[in-house]
Amino acid sequence: MRIALAQLNATVGDLEGNFNKMVEAYRRALDAGVDLLVFPEQFLCGYPTEDLLLKQHFLDHNLELVEKFAATCPKLTIVAGFAEAFGGGCRNSAAICRDGEIDDIYAKNALPNYGVFDERRYFEPGTRPVAFEVAGVKVAMSVCFDMWNVGQLTEFLRPLGRFDLLLNISASPFHIGKIAKRREIIKRCAAGFRCAAAYCNLVGGQDEIVFDGRSILANSAGRIVAEAAAFEEDMLIADVAVMDDGHTRIEPIGPPVCPPESDVEEVYRALVLGTRDYTRKNGFSRTMLGLSGGIDSSVVAAIAAAALGPECVTGITMPSRFNSAETRGDAEQLARNLGIAFHSIPIESILGPFHEALSAIPGWDDKGLAYENLQARIRGCILMSLSNQFGALVFTTGNKSETAVGYATLYGDTAGGFAVIKDLPKMLVYRLAQYINQRAGRAVIPAAVITRPPSAELRPDQKDTDSLPDYDLLDRILKGYVEEDKSPRMLSEEGLPSDVVHRVVRLIDQNEYKRRLSPPGIKITPKAFGKDRRLPITNRYRYDRH
Repeated sequence: MRIALAQLNATVGDLEGNFNKMVEAYRRALDAGVDLLVFPEQFLCGYPTEDLLLKQHFLDHNLELVEKFAATCPKLTIVAGFAEAFGGGCRNSAAICRDGEIDDIYAKNALPNYGVFDERRYFEPGTRPVAFEVAGVKVAMSVCFDMWNVGQLTEFLRPLGRFDLLLNISASPFHIGKIAKRREIIKRCAAGFRCAAAYCNLVGGQDEIVFDGRSILANSAGRIVAEAAAFEEDMLIADVAVMDDGHTRIEPIGPPVCPPESDVEEVYRALVLGTRDYTRKNGFSRTMLGLSGGIDSSVVAAIAAAALGPECVTGITMPSRFNSAETRGDAEQLARNLGIAFHSIPIESILGPFHEALSAIPGWDDKGLAYENLQARIRGCILMSLSNQFGALVFTTGNKSETAVGYATLYGDTAGGFAVIKDLPKMLVYRLAQYINQRAGRAVIPAAVITRPPSAELRPDQKDTDSLPDYDLLDRILKGYVEEDKSPRMLSEEGLPSDVVHRVVRLIDQNEYKRRLSPPGIKITPKAFGKDRRLPITNRYRYDRH
């Protein structure tokens, strides 16, 4: 049997567009002599579809197009993921299509309900295992999370008896370290069931999530024999044969794919794909951002240029008297290096009248934080006005470390439509900047941007460390408290300074409201702010005794 895993980029809600991609893949598979063509989880409707699944007409359209697809593509056995209306609700299902019709439907049994997943809100679990045969190979169905609990899956599939191939269609989002976990699960399933395993994953960006593809084939010994491309569409094709001793052999067709070499390369490619898809799938062809000459805006500009092409990106520098000649020059040099449009709009002439008008209110002065934030808000207003005039999507440039502790100005540097590096800790931003230069073989991001101590440049001689711990220490606290849910006491017992830990934790808890009012951004770490971590804004629980 020849199998093809069609690792494609779906757009949520674009049923007709996704349908057309499926038909195109079918034609390619026919030309390649394929017997079984497989699409990712929920490919027809896109994933996650969220409250679209509560609309009956949306579910009806799903079934209509699956039936149309089966009739249009009758010459192969095809597994197609879709949302199936069921009992007043719906199921996360896979249609097995052959001979011009839907031959059977498998519904996902294990429904994840953590992090970015809300499947129990929408789906009813399937209760019936499904297997089918293609060219003498018995194939057992599963969908995504079904395979992550091998013991549960073993019991669920037991009524099927022996099978030769475990097929899993998936929409598994990327985060750092995820691929290693996937590979281990797939190897464990193949070895445990003593059968080959085929895993077909979605690829592409959807709001804050990036699907990295990397579909996988493993033989019955649990050895991975082929993996599809990372962060791009691909069709992984292989011949599957059942041997006399019952083992299943898999022989990939085509050259092997080179995986990303490091976690920072994975992050770069995830950001490029997520930025490209968010921008284009939401109908934007032009983007802009504020260029300060600092590390964060420089990295975002480089990602934007790589994702969309430099001709689609505009950098705006908005200096005040507090911005040094060095940072102004670095912003302009970066724009030249990237080949993006660049404009300067000094804000000193705006800041003065603004300050004068506010001085009519007793107690207003230019000595404190409000005056600093006024500068950021003027810049945010300029960017959003230009966005309104030219139809350009504004990228914000805040990183996870700053976002966590509220080191950002509402309606200032948080003003925009998409936060590209929202989930990148500051130290990872520095690594990414170095990688961008290494990748280009030249200093795209000026060396001074990477080596200069970070500063918001909102008052004379300001440094981030005036308000925050060193970023290396801050990031360690954030990882423990946000991503690993450790208490301040636990972090202190691990050797982190107790006073700093408690101050950082207090800042994190106090700034939930700012994070809720900030734009979406790409998930990179195992636990991002947003759907991964949902805490109440009004919250008096404190952790000092734990």
